[in-house]
Amino acid sequence: MEELLKNPVFASHLLAASGSVAIGTALSYPLDTVKTLIQVGASSSKKLTATQVLERVKSVSGYPGLYSGIGWLTVGRIAGLGARFGVHEFLTAFYKDGRIDNYVYVSEALLSGMISGALESCLNSPFEMIKLRKQVAAAIPIPSTSNAATKSAAAPMMSRLLPGYIPNSLALDRTVNLLSVLSSKNHNMAEALKNYPWMMTGSGKPPDVTDVRRPQDIVRLEGWRSLWRGLRTGIARDSIFGGVFFGSWQFLHLAMLDWKAVGMDPPPETNDEIGPLSPLVVSLSAGFSGSMAAAASHGFDTSRTRSQCIVLPKYLAKERKYLKWSRPGNWFERFSGMHPSDRNLLFRGISTRMARSGLASFFLVGTYYMAVDYLIAKS
Repeated sequence: MEELLKNPVFASHLLAASGSVAIGTALSYPLDTVKTLIQVGASSSKKLTATQVLERVKSVSGYPGLYSGIGWLTVGRIAGLGARFGVHEFLTAFYKDGRIDNYVYVSEALLSGMISGALESCLNSPFEMIKLRKQVAAAIPIPSTSNAATKSAAAPMMSRLLPGYIPNSLALDRTVNLLSVLSSKNHNMAEALKNYPWMMTGSGKPPDVTDVRRPQDIVRLEGWRSLWRGLRTGIARDSIFGGVFFGSWQFLHLAMLDWKAVGMDPPPETNDEIGPLSPLVVSLSAGFSGSMAAAASHGFDTSRTRSQCIVLPKYLAKERKYLKWSRPGNWFERFSGMHPSDRNLLFRGISTRMARSGLASFFLVGTYYMAVDYLIAKS
């Protein structure tokens, strides 16, 4: 590995790839925040618009709230996109082995894109989970926790599951009043209920997503496996995205090579004789392919985004396991991990995601080509 890093060509490509991912993520991240909040805040009777989301984020956390969680997504995308393009290049090199020219069929590019997308989803899932929680927290006002007396009201069990969490005293008093008609030997029922994790919010419901937004809070309350929640939906989403992206990009690349070869005398026998395409044309084709891939995989993206926004404590997950809880929905929804309540919400925010994916793909490929040309020429 040290020898590879000392290689100027490899180091130039590594530096250019990391910089292009960071630039593409930074320029398209506000659209990703708007898309996420539209998906999370949508319901069958309510449809949020981009203007409403922007006004909400502006009133709660200001314009910097649009970039909440960008660091986590940048790190995850550097690893995820590195795996996506690396596996794709490895598989296409296997396909091209033994052929006269560097020719890859569209079906081969689609298959390699699906495989690389599945690996990308596994690597990027924890970072995407934390990023989404921070985006949602940027649009919801968080109550002040400066009252020391209120902090001391937390039970030891609650402090171990979610340190710093403040229980809802109104909900707890309401629950105590409902249970006061029952005979009980414990006269201090409120303090007794605080020792049960099911009553940490006072009503039996899990905490809000704004209370479980830090990585350590997610791990303590929901466990390590929660960082990969919705993995099956994510694998389906990224497999479709990667397959459509690389398949359509290869189709456009071959079409542009054929267009460039028109009028050449003598006619080229291989694609290598045509010459490379301009970086602008390649970037535009990548942006168009990214938009098409986003549209094809948007239903799974909405389902995964909404599932990652649900707080599922460890004790509830264990109950479902012991009770052999079965997933709701038809066979396809159970197999893919989708929830039946999201059937009418799968296409919310599709235009915003298409714009975000197209913009990110355009700047990713464009800045990569420009950076590689500059670094290699300089070295």
